[in-house]
Amino acid sequence: MSTVSDSVSLSAPRGADAGLTPKQLADKYGLTVSGRRPGLFAYSKQLWQRRHFIMAFATARLVAQYTTAKLGQLWQVATPLLNCLVFYIVFGVILGNKGIPHYVAWLCIGVFVFQFTQSAVQAGTRAISDNLGLIRALHFPRASMPIAFTVIQLQQLLISMVVLVAIVLGSGIPPTGTWLLVIPALILQSAFNTGLALIMARIGAKTSDISQLIPFVMRAWLYMSGVMYSIQDRIEKWPHYIQVIMTVNPASVYMDLIRYAMVPEIYDPSTPNYQKLPHHQWELGIAWAVVTFVLGYVFFWKAEEEYGRG
Repeated sequence: MSTVSDSVSLSAPRGADAGLTPKQLADKYGLTVSGRRPGLFAYSKQLWQRRHFIMAFATARLVAQYTTAKLGQLWQVATPLLNCLVFYIVFGVILGNKGIPHYVAWLCIGVFVFQFTQSAVQAGTRAISDNLGLIRALHFPRASMPIAFTVIQLQQLLISMVVLVAIVLGSGIPPTGTWLLVIPALILQSAFNTGLALIMARIGAKTSDISQLIPFVMRAWLYMSGVMYSIQDRIEKWPHYIQVIMTVNPASVYMDLIRYAMVPEIYDPSTPNYQKLPHHQWELGIAWAVVTFVLGYVFFWKAEEEYGRG
């Protein structure tokens, strides 16, 4: 029968570890706090290792998104087309906004491009709060979620681009070498959208009510970005600082880049009622993409250990 003196205390280290504090023991054996945020470079490495998971998750969610609808994946194209139809009836027919050359193609490009950003922001806002079960069950870099949802929106846009090309060709606009500029423009917009999604994912994880406010913010942004009408024609007599703000609006910047790439005739001075392409649009597009992505990535990473708790 064991006595009190024979019992072994499990609360204190023995032998060479005797006298060491818990922190010293953890350092000696390479132990870390569970859920501790890794360094930025280590985090980026982990995220890169999960790139196949991000793509697989995005593809699966895209396929499942419209499985309950009878038209299925056709809604990916039908939704922006219906928006184009509504905007054309209101701004092209009722309000008579037909001074822009190839207005239908110009309008559809604006709707498709803006919806890419709008959907990425809205999905990013709910990326953490709507996937708490997955986040709490598995260990992976949480940035995978808002990035995956941005990939979903990009996949939807690429599918819709087939219809958009048909609309542009149907408007009597032949393909030119400038169409290749769509690729870098979409890459820049994707980086910008990813940064926004990361920012909104952290905010949405802490304040769930923000998802109720976002639709109103996006609607205001829509009307201030020249999706349905030319902003430049309306701000020529406005104060200079307001003109600058409207010109550097990232939504307008990426719409201008893709509109110029697909319908360069609209910006040709020899075309009646041609549109003026603001200067430095490519520089602005690069700056918005880099700055927003870096800030969004760091901002999201700072709260990595907090997602899915409580």
